[in-house]
Amino acid sequence: MAPSQTHAKPANRLLTAEDVATAARAEWDAWHSAPPPPGREAPRQGRGGGTNNSNRPTHRPRNTPYLPTPTERVLLAAYPALLVFGAVFSLLSPETRAAPYDAARHAHTQDPALAPSYFARKDNVFNVLFVKRGWAWVSAAFFAFVLSHPAVASAATRDSNNNNGDNGGGLPLRGRAVARWAAVTLWWVLVTQWCFGAPLIDRGFRWSGGKCDVARDALRGGEADAGDFFTAAACKASGGKWSGGHDISGHVFLLVLGSFFLVQEVGWATARWAGVLAEERSVVMHDGAVKGAGAAGAGAAGGRAGGDETGEAGAAPLGSLVTSLVASLGHGGRFAAAVVGLCVWMLLMTAIYFHTWFEKLTGLLVAFTGLYLTYVLPRLVPALRGLVGLPGI
Repeated sequence: MAPSQTHAKPANRLLTAEDVATAARAEWDAWHSAPPPPGREAPRQGRGGGTNNSNRPTHRPRNTPYLPTPTERVLLAAYPALLVFGAVFSLLSPETRAAPYDAARHAHTQDPALAPSYFARKDNVFNVLFVKRGWAWVSAAFFAFVLSHPAVASAATRDSNNNNGDNGGGLPLRGRAVARWAAVTLWWVLVTQWCFGAPLIDRGFRWSGGKCDVARDALRGGEADAGDFFTAAACKASGGKWSGGHDISGHVFLLVLGSFFLVQEVGWATARWAGVLAEERSVVMHDGAVKGAGAAGAGAAGGRAGGDETGEAGAAPLGSLVTSLVASLGHGGRFAAAVVGLCVWMLLMTAIYFHTWFEKLTGLLVAFTGLYLTYVLPRLVPALRGLVGLPGI
């Protein structure tokens, strides 16, 4: 008898790649044929019969609320990179290496014939008219933006039912922006102007062994009290000069604090208004939950984009994002951008020609401390966020 032409399929046959592909295709087709959940649009058919999944939500890892966002970290990293570049340039430049350096004045010789550069002189016009009045320029740029740009010019208040004020409920956008300016200004005052007496920079100098040289003769003769020369300004006014001790770079502190303050205020507000956000900030709510700042403050942006910080703009080409952002700055935003540009330029000049690397490093760290307290800490503390809010929200 001829063998049978049919054979029973073994019960324990191993699955082949074709079997796996067939099962996966069947599961995929079943998923697409199911009706969409309420409120979600059904997948659209493409030209070739395929499914367009552009509307399907994407799940991205949420940024930690304890640190700046990735973009913020990149921008912050530019400051130490600039200081390192300036230090390397000063070592490699023959003119800078050959110029005499006065450690007491934290600068090269001020003789125009011997100074390595016009920007190495303290009497250069940018130092006299811009840096010496730096906080006035920063404040002017901030208020020009806040009072003129539609992203923050609206006086609309947040819905009283919006997350119990987790992002600053009840306060207008402009009011919260001014509160942040006041917080950063207070930090600038404490560090450079007054801290229940001498500012923190002068206190640090004295605590590290610094003194006013010329004042010693006046103290011996009983012509002055030690308190008369407790600050750098008083020492300079008496004809003396600081010597010894550690002098935190006030230039680095001011230029970093002021420029990144403007970047925060103008950048987030303009990006939300123009709809070009590429990432989200995360915040801790009253119940301890971590949410995206856009979702926590939905409906409060007041801008034409009105969108949450979902990160969907990151799919657009970088060039188009930058173009849209620049076009949305307005006159106040462009003024702020010019001030930021001058701050960065003068920071580079400071990195090349003034102070030691450690003095510049401490100036940078003190500035970063104030920025963290103003812009990151409120993301963790709902009560603080209720007072100062977040830029653009």
